[in-house]
Amino acid sequence: MLIPLTSCANSSLGESLEQSFAADPKLEENASSQPTETPTVSATPPFQPSIQGSETPTPTLSPSPSVTPQTNGSQASIPPFSDSTVVGASGNSDGSIDTTTASNNSNGGQATGTDGAIAFSDLTKAPKALQQYVSDLAQLGVLTPASSSKANQAKEKTLFEPNSVITRRDYVRWLVAANNRLYAAQPAKQIRLSTDAVQPAFQDVPRQDPDFPAIQGLAEAGLIPSSLTGDSTTVTFRPDAPLTREALILWKVPADTRQALPTASLDAIKQTWGFQDAARIDPKAMRAVLADFQNGDLANLRRAFGYTTLLQPKKAVTRAEAAAALWYFGFQGDGQSAQDALKIPSKP
Repeated sequence: MLIPLTSCANSSLGESLEQSFAADPKLEENASSQPTETPTVSATPPFQPSIQGSETPTPTLSPSPSVTPQTNGSQASIPPFSDSTVVGASGNSDGSIDTTTASNNSNGGQATGTDGAIAFSDLTKAPKALQQYVSDLAQLGVLTPASSSKANQAKEKTLFEPNSVITRRDYVRWLVAANNRLYAAQPAKQIRLSTDAVQPAFQDVPRQDPDFPAIQGLAEAGLIPSSLTGDSTTVTFRPDAPLTREALILWKVPADTRQALPTASLDAIKQTWGFQDAARIDPKAMRAVLADFQNGDLANLRRAFGYTTLLQPKKAVTRAEAAAALWYFGFQGDGQSAQDALKIPSKP
């Protein structure tokens, strides 16, 4: 088409075509009168959801202001533990709480409560009269889970088994832990743990035994019979044997009185306690049984076994009964209970 158009130049046909392709002067006039608008770009890009695999970064959103729920104008409180779950810890012999168990829960380990404490799930199975004693000691971190050989290890570590028989080693561990926890502010009344540098007092509790520091410590303090106390016939401790009632009293009362035990006789036991089976009590335990009577309503026998005319000195002690005996340390009103210790804020 260029050849014919070129040939029409300077002709009437060419002028006609030039006028037909020329811009409308009215349109040019209107266009020049309109102001030019500059598009506005928002400084904040629109929110785009994050899509996995996308290279576009997700913009950071400002956090919403936190809202604290209010109840009647005051901050809402966290509900306490239910009656069916009581907090306890791993029970170190020195009375401290083992906080290393706190991380076990996230790794499929034992259920834990505050400060690494084990949340025992079966404390309500204890006799009602003993539940408060057990609960208080559990909250202090004195009690340990029941030992068992069942397959479900994770569940076992939350069971206290209050009505199971307690072993002699477990009772010694609790005794030392409870005493040192209740007298945390009084170092002179604490029981010192032994070291593996000393000669073992018992043939069946070597230095490698996990409870050697507590058992040996009680022997060196003279709170349990051993060769150190002049009892040459006591060469074994039998740590895994059941704890008997007379052994519970024999080991606990010296930690209560903090003084020499009184001279005791069969008649004195009958006249005070009125036990029909007083003749079955080991002579070594008689003095402790008589001293326990002098403690009135705070006597270990009354707290653990209630009113009874039969001591049954050779009967095995349950874990709940042992905890009840360890709930209080002291003599004739001068002492400390687990409930008292709970009121004292622990040091960080």
